[in-house]
Amino acid sequence: MDLDRADAALLDAVQRNNRLTSEELAEKVGLSPTACQRRLKRLRSEGVIEADVSIISPKAVGRPVTMIVLVSLERERADIIDRFKTSIRNTREVMIGYYVTGESDFILIITARDMEEYEQFTRRFFYENNDIKGFKTMVVMDRVKASLSVPIEW
Repeated sequence: MDLDRADAALLDAVQRNNRLTSEELAEKVGLSPTACQRRLKRLRSEGVIEADVSIISPKAVGRPVTMIVLVSLERERADIIDRFKTSIRNTREVMIGYYVTGESDFILIITARDMEEYEQFTRRFFYENNDIKGFKTMVVMDRVKASLSVPIEW
């Protein structure tokens, strides 16, 4: 999809703060409020804007422990990969999942109440899955940045 300068400005504004009013957006991008709403509707319908979300503090909701987990599958077959992707999508503890190249097949960002809960999760999610060859866990010491913002060029 070709984006023009106004689309890019709108995308930049809403990914920083998706609670801006139509009037505030219009002021930032130099369009009328109606034009802003029409463009946002088009950007959503065409899949450029995938979702409107709030970034929640895991610590504030009782999930202060975050892990980055590198997962290697037993075999690289399409059915195994698809099955694991489905399990990632259906598991609440997995905040983010990436299918990657390199030494691991997947990188997962997982949250838990404490290490005991994470251990229970590993038993259920990793050890009981015969498709997983191994996994390595890194415990996050400090969340330095939490963002889903994509740099917008125009």
